[in-house]
Amino acid sequence: MRAGTPYAGTTRRPSRGRRLAVGPYLLIAPAVLGMLYLLLYPFGRALLISLQDFRLRELIRGDAEFVGLRNYQTLLADPRFWEVTRRTFLFMAVNVVLIMFLATLVALMIERLGRIGRTVVLSSLVLVWAVPVVAATTVFQWLFHSQFGIVNETLTGFGLSSFEGYTWFADGTAAFTILVALIVWQSVPFAAITLYSALTTVPEELYESARLDGAGTWTIFRTVTFPLVRPIFMLVLSLEVIWTFKAFVQIWVMTRGGPGDATTILPVYAVQTALAGQRYDLGSAASMVTVLLMSGVLVLYFRQLFRQEGEHL
Repeated sequence: MRAGTPYAGTTRRPSRGRRLAVGPYLLIAPAVLGMLYLLLYPFGRALLISLQDFRLRELIRGDAEFVGLRNYQTLLADPRFWEVTRRTFLFMAVNVVLIMFLATLVALMIERLGRIGRTVVLSSLVLVWAVPVVAATTVFQWLFHSQFGIVNETLTGFGLSSFEGYTWFADGTAAFTILVALIVWQSVPFAAITLYSALTTVPEELYESARLDGAGTWTIFRTVTFPLVRPIFMLVLSLEVIWTFKAFVQIWVMTRGGPGDATTILPVYAVQTALAGQRYDLGSAASMVTVLLMSGVLVLYFRQLFRQEGEHL
């Protein structure tokens, strides 16, 4: 038998690893398919309704007429829609800036605390984070209640008699501010804990080298800390953009978009449009525009992020 000649009678069989490579995908396929169904079916259904004349009659009988983009034309011609869109972006910007600023400060504070202090602060953040949205919203409603709220009682106790019986939710600016405070209070724990986790990955040697070079606190944060935690910072920022852009429960439970339209943002506008006159087609169109706007914001953001990351490579 010559060297290099295969042994007579042997056959080449597929490797065991190659045969079983499809196994893990089959195991996760039911979960993936179920998740896709739960995500894509409601989206597809809402998209279809937005292209139909779909009101209460069509909801009952199911014979909706296809009207193409007519609902979108009606929506975009509504001046109220553009005012709500402007308010939505303002609401998102104010919340995201406050959340990221406060969360960064809290994360830096936790990093400098001792073991006991760090445990207390982290435990408090987790407890705040665990409070259900509706429960937290109800607590804020009672805090600012005109007759029984502790805020009015405290301000009156400090001699500010104008706040006796003051109706916070009858003033648009006050209601807007309370909602911002609520959402920031609910969002800071997640952002702060995530940023603190990122800060723990920064090597201590870099801080020591920067201090030896005479760098101050702000310089160290700008040149050492932030560049290393920037990917996590940007991830948290994108999540908070999504969270605040689609804030609905807090507004609906607390003010239902009032007084007037002072706290109405796009998700609330979509529900109001669908329920007020049973215009489910316009409500679905407003929801689709909301998804499109949010996707556009995130695409622009990620494009800028990847461009910056490419410059640093």
